Amino acid sequence: MIRPVGFRMNEQTAVNNYFQEELEINNTEINRKAQQEFDAFVAVLRDNGIEVIVIEDTKEPDTPDSIFPNNWVSFHANGTVAIYPMFAENRRKERREDIFDILEENGFRIDNILDYTSAEEKGLFLEGTGSILKDRVHQKAYCALSERAHEELFIEFCGDFDCFPVIFTANQTVNGERLPIYHTNVMMAMAEDFAVICLDAIDDKRERKDVVGHLKNDGKEIIAITEVQMHHFAGNMLQVIGANDQRFMVMSSAAFKSLRPDQIEAIQAHCDIIHSPLDTIETCGGGSARCMMAEVFLPKA
Repeated sequence: MIRPVGFRMNEQTAVNNYFQEELEINNTEINRKAQQEFDAFVAVLRDNGIEVIVIEDTKEPDTPDSIFPNNWVSFHANGTVAIYPMFAENRRKERREDIFDILEENGFRIDNILDYTSAEEKGLFLEGTGSILKDRVHQKAYCALSERAHEELFIEFCGDFDCFPVIFTANQTVNGERLPIYHTNVMMAMAEDFAVICLDAIDDKRERKDVVGHLKNDGKEIIAITEVQMHHFAGNMLQVIGANDQRFMVMSSAAFKSLRPDQIEAIQAHCDIIHSPLDTIETCGGGSARCMMAEVFLPKA
């Protein structure tokens, strides 16, 4: 997780991230509030026995979205690190090789780096686990296509990581118009035994049926959320493992408060829930709890 030093609303991502909103306070105050939310979130995770490696952001270069590292990098159980092509030019500056050194210092092993960033020269993008939802149990990967998730790159990723691709389009209503959702992980969360998903966002009935079919065939319980709940980041969750192999579903407090009792009960039938307030980060950044965590599956050295 990357602790921010210059967090603010990123004007370069706001062009197609319709979850972002402006706050009428200055950027210094926005960053201060974001740091408070970040620190409280990390504390809650650690209190539940979840190992968190916190890396301080740097003031230069200017990276207002560095708090969301899962978009530029992913760490895999076979010792591979993947680096992704980013839509916003200022987000490309978030990529830091020193983070790999820090992980190795923490006992992880990196054997290979797959770098997809040359696709930026062609105007093609695939923003990490924002764009890609892996079902590691069944070796499948789900992707909602958008300006930030190109189909050819996604298929290339699936070939490299031996995943079956499940491709669809997800939309949201913006000023009365249906427009693509920028990242898959704001409308869908994949856990070991269940999936939280906004099926209402998949307008094409055949695509919706295909996604549901894959989830059901793999024995996943489908916990459907509404588009209103999605806009409270109820799709932006991540299942993590704490001490004694205990599973948790991590989300923001806004996401938790948006859930109905039956939805909470359905999640808690599989694992406990952790939530923390992330209001400033969600409002200005257009991302939430899941986006803030770049999970590390790398083998131990």
